[in-house]
Amino acid sequence: MTRTPQYPEHLEKLMELLRTLPGIGRRAAERAALSILRWDAEKQQTLGNLLAELENTVGFCPECGAISAKDTLCPICADVTRDRSLLCVVEEPQQIFAVEKSGIYRGLYHVLGGKLSPLSGSNGEDLATGSLLRRAEDPECKEVILALGADVEGRATAIFLAGLLKNCHVKITRPALGLPAGAGLGYADAATISAAFDGRRDL
Repeated sequence: MTRTPQYPEHLEKLMELLRTLPGIGRRAAERAALSILRWDAEKQQTLGNLLAELENTVGFCPECGAISAKDTLCPICADVTRDRSLLCVVEEPQQIFAVEKSGIYRGLYHVLGGKLSPLSGSNGEDLATGSLLRRAEDPECKEVILALGADVEGRATAIFLAGLLKNCHVKITRPALGLPAGAGLGYADAATISAAFDGRRDL
């Protein structure tokens, strides 16, 4: 019986770790690990240092939940020229970058941290709804835009949030149709996002 060759233990552990990344399967993890192995020592050391320093240098904005420098307001929350009457709710931090690329939106953001998913055990307890209510109750806030996914879970989350926000005296809207069905903002191009925000409708 032919025995399958094994990589050295340390390399196998690196492959297993890489496989935990979204969208990375066994073959992709293997190719990435072997590529890193062929890097020169300085490049490998740079990667190691970046990973070691990540926890102490990068975090989430204490106001909106966007990715920011550790314990620091993100550039958008710190920008006094942003329109504080608008608050755009997104599921994950990376979706902020997608909206910003459209160039149409100049308000603030709020990262919800996911969406309702009863089958996965998420019924809203782990979402950033408390801070959302606090921000929506701010007299400066006039409109909350629920820029959530067009899938069933995204629509259910939007309805759930609209119920929570109904007594906050703010206008509640959603981007217009046109975003990819079953997908989020991160999969739409700038023109599509721009049109969706420009034609947003009441919820």
